[in-house]
Amino acid sequence: MKASVFVGTSVDGFIARPDGALDFLPAGGGEPHGYDAFIASVDAIVIGRNTFETVLGFDSWPYGNKRVVVLSRRPLDLSVVGNGRVEQMAGRPEEIAERLAATGATHAYVDGGITIQRFLRAGLVQRLVITRVPVLIGQGIPLFGSLAADLRLRHVATRHFPSGLVQTEYEVVI
Repeated sequence: MKASVFVGTSVDGFIARPDGALDFLPAGGGEPHGYDAFIASVDAIVIGRNTFETVLGFDSWPYGNKRVVVLSRRPLDLSVVGNGRVEQMAGRPEEIAERLAATGATHAYVDGGITIQRFLRAGLVQRLVITRVPVLIGQGIPLFGSLAADLRLRHVATRHFPSGLVQTEYEVVI
């Protein structure tokens, strides 16, 4: 199973403010920057509990009928999603990836700071698409955390958009 990250950050590398707020990101995602094509390419979305709780605060469920797996050891009330396809799992990233693959998932979107960091440390992410928003927020939840060893990346492309967004795509080198 392939796993990808598609994430927006401040120029100083934060994916959210310390309280989880995303108010520095462009409203509605800004101009088209490839998210729709990316989300169409995945068959499962893996997020942590904090990201799930943040998303619940949005005006509407952003994932449509995509399969969403929320990682948490504590019980979750998934009924609040309504018609979304949401399930809960717990375990190491390798176990999550194995379970997803065993149920037919071929491409997972990994999102949320801790979840991204755990999947990167486990060597399970093959593609990173990072869109930098032209703002410095000074503090917040970082995209990246500590690693046991360097993680080599191969640059695939960099694109810029009229609003000032700059998007860079990398492949993880094994």
